[in-house]
Amino acid sequence: MSENNKNVKQRGALGGHRGGPMGAMGAPVEKAKDFKGTLRRLLKYLKPRKYHLIFVFIFAILSTIFSIVSPKIMGKITTKLFEGLMSKYIAIKLHKPIPSIDFPYIRKIILLLIVLYLISAFFSYIQQYIMAGVAQKTVYDLRSDVDKKLAKLPLKYFDSRTHGEILSRVTNDVDNIATTLQQSLTQLITSMVTIVGIIVMMLSISPVLTLICILTLPLYGVVTSSIAKRSQKYFAAQQKELGELNGHVEEMYTGHKIIKVFGHERESIDKFKAVNERLFDAGWKAQFVSGIIMPLMNFVSNLGYVLICVVGGIFVTKKIITIGDIQAFIQYSRQFTQPIVQTANIANIIQSTVASAERVFQILDETEEIPDSEDAKIIEFSKGEVEFNDVSFSYKKDESLIENMNIDVKQGHTIAIVGPTGAGKTTLVNLLMRFYELDAGRITIDGVDIRNIKRGALRSMFGMVLQDTWLFNGTIRENIAYGRANATEEEIVIAAKAAHADHFIRTLPEGYNTILNEEASNISQGQKQLLTIARAILADPAILILDEATSSVDSRTEVYIQKAMTALMKDRTSFVIAHRLSTIRDAEMILVMNKGTIIEMGNHEELLRKGGFYAELYNSQFSQAI
Repeated sequence: MSENNKNVKQRGALGGHRGGPMGAMGAPVEKAKDFKGTLRRLLKYLKPRKYHLIFVFIFAILSTIFSIVSPKIMGKITTKLFEGLMSKYIAIKLHKPIPSIDFPYIRKIILLLIVLYLISAFFSYIQQYIMAGVAQKTVYDLRSDVDKKLAKLPLKYFDSRTHGEILSRVTNDVDNIATTLQQSLTQLITSMVTIVGIIVMMLSISPVLTLICILTLPLYGVVTSSIAKRSQKYFAAQQKELGELNGHVEEMYTGHKIIKVFGHERESIDKFKAVNERLFDAGWKAQFVSGIIMPLMNFVSNLGYVLICVVGGIFVTKKIITIGDIQAFIQYSRQFTQPIVQTANIANIIQSTVASAERVFQILDETEEIPDSEDAKIIEFSKGEVEFNDVSFSYKKDESLIENMNIDVKQGHTIAIVGPTGAGKTTLVNLLMRFYELDAGRITIDGVDIRNIKRGALRSMFGMVLQDTWLFNGTIRENIAYGRANATEEEIVIAAKAAHADHFIRTLPEGYNTILNEEASNISQGQKQLLTIARAILADPAILILDEATSSVDSRTEVYIQKAMTALMKDRTSFVIAHRLSTIRDAEMILVMNKGTIIEMGNHEELLRKGGFYAELYNSQFSQAI
C-alpha cells in the first residue's frame, strides 16, 4: 500500500475527533505552510457572498441575545418566588395575614421566556439556512474550478502522482472545507458572540463576580496545554499504527488467494496482532490522557462555582444583589466555558481546513497545458499521414529519452513498435497525441504540425485500444456509443458486429441493455476487449493506436480479437505497440526501440535478415513457443 494512501486513511481517522474537544485538544493538527496567504485566498471564494455572511452574523447576534437574556429574566422568577416565600414566613412569624405569591407576574415572565426562546430558535434557523447556502455555493465554485483545472493539466501531472493523492485532494479536502464552512464557521460566530454577550450580562449583574469567573480562565489554559502536550505524542503514534494496520489489512485481503496458496496465513495473523496491540496501546494512552481534560476542567469550573456561590451569598445577605441575580450569574458562569472550549476546538479545525485548502490550491496553481494557438486548425478529413522530424524528448532535463527521431508513415500503413520495458514505446504514442510537449523537432499529421491543430480535433483523429480496458458503469450500448456522440442504434450494432461482439452481447439476459458494474467484472476480459474495439470502430478514427491485448485471454477469444483488430486496422494508419512479435509480421514498418532510440527499422523479413536485436528477440519468443 502506498504511503499516500496511508496518509489518506490517517486523515480520515483524525476526522473522527473533529466534533469533540478531545480531538482538538489532544490530537495533532495538520497545519498549512502559508496559513495567512491560504486563508486570504479561501476568503476570496466567500467574498461574492459577503452580504449573506453579514446577515448570518446579524442573525447569530440576535439569536444569541435572545438566548442570553433568558437566565437574567428567569432570575426575576426566582427573586419573586423568594420574596413571596419570605413574606409568607415573616407573616406567619408575626401572626399577620399571609400574602399570596404574585403568580400572574410569574406567568407573564414564563410566557416572555417562551417567546424569547422561540425567537432565538427562529433566528438560529435562518442563520443556519443562509449559511448552508453560502457553504454549498462556495464549495460548488471551488469544485468547479478544480474540475476545470484537472481538465487543463498535462498528462505528466497525473503520471507523477498517485490516483489516491489526487482523489484525496478533490474529495476529502474539499469536503473538509465544506464541513467547516457549514458547521464550524457558524459555531465560531455563535461562540464569539456568546462569549461577549455572557461577559456583558455578567458585568451587568456584578463586576466582582465577573472578575472571579474570568480569573479561573488561566487555569483552563494550564490544564489543557499541559495535557495536550502529553497526549500529542500518543495521538501521533495512534495514527501511525492505524495507517500501518489499514495498509496491512488492505494488502492481506487483496492478496488473499496468494497468502493461502503459499501458506502464510499464520504470519499474516501474527503481524496483524502485533500491529493491533501497538495500536491498542497507543490509542488507550491517547484517549486516557486526553480524557483527563474534561474532569479537570469540571474541577476548575466547580472551584469557580464555589467561589461565586460564597461571594454571591455574602452579596445577597448584604442586599447588594438579589438571589435571582445569583441564580442567573451561576447559569452564565456555567455557560461561559462552553463557547471558549468550542472556540479553541474550532481554531484547530480551521488550521486543518486551511491545510486542506492549501492542498486544493496547489492543484489550481499547477502549470496547465500550453493553450491552443489562436490560428489553430481543424483537419476535417484526415488521411492519417504522420511524420516525425528530428524529434527529441525527455521526462527529466538531464535524462534524454528520445533523440533526433525521424519516421515517415504513409496513409493506411501499420507501424509496429517493439522493444523492452522502458524503451519509450508508450512515450511515442503520448507525444503523437500531444499529451507531452516536444523538447525539439516536430510531428506533423497530413503535413500540419500537431502544435497548430486544436487539441480536441487532434485527439479525435485517434482511436485507442489498450491492454488495460476501460469501461464505465453503464449499459453495454452506452459504453460502445462512448466512441461517438449521437450514434444511432443501427451504427452501434454494426460496430459490435464488426468487432465480433454482437453474438456474446445478445446471449446476455439484457443484451445491449446489460449494465456493466464499476469493474465490469460481470463480463470476461476478452469480452471487455471486444467492446473497446467496437467503440473504436464506431469512432471511425483516421489513426489507430493499438496496445496488443490478447495475452490474458483464451485462444478462441484471441482469434475473435485478432479478427476484430484486423477489420479495425483496414485502410487506417495504425501504430501497434507489440508484445508478441508473431502478430506484427505483416506490418509495413517495424520500429525497434531501446532506451528511447530507434535502433532498427524495417519490415519483418528485413529485420530478420539483419540478425540484430529484433531477430534475437523474435527467435527467443519463437523458441519459447516451441
